[in-house]
Amino acid sequence: MSHFTTVKTRIVSKEHLKKALDDLQMDYQEGQVSVRGYNGQTTGVEIKVPTNNQGYDMGFRKHGDTYELVADWYGIRDINQASFLQQLNQRYAYNVAKDQLESQDFTIVEETIEQDQTIHISVRRMV
Repeated sequence: MSHFTTVKTRIVSKEHLKKALDDLQMDYQEGQVSVRGYNGQTTGVEIKVPTNNQGYDMGFRKHGDTYELVADWYGIRDINQASFLQQLNQRYAYNVAKDQLESQDFTIVEETIEQDQTIHISVRRMV
């Protein structure tokens, strides 16, 4: 019996996903890799994120147009799934927005992070 849980995300860009993982200072491996779960079970993913929980990893694989998070949360004790996804989605959205702004010739003038982790970005475009 598989213990792997698959969580749908709205993440579509692999490059921005990797930037978000970098921002969260999480190591990862990409390619044809597998994540490990209960009793040595494995499942294939495109991006593997090792955890501090021996024998358990997290990973991302493309499903249709989006990536899904795959993990056996039963054995991952030091990462809260909801909190991790919230942080990952915020960093992903930040990187997508920043790249889109730069591609439209905007320059980031100021960036602040509030106590509740809300990010405010002030931009300018020279005409």
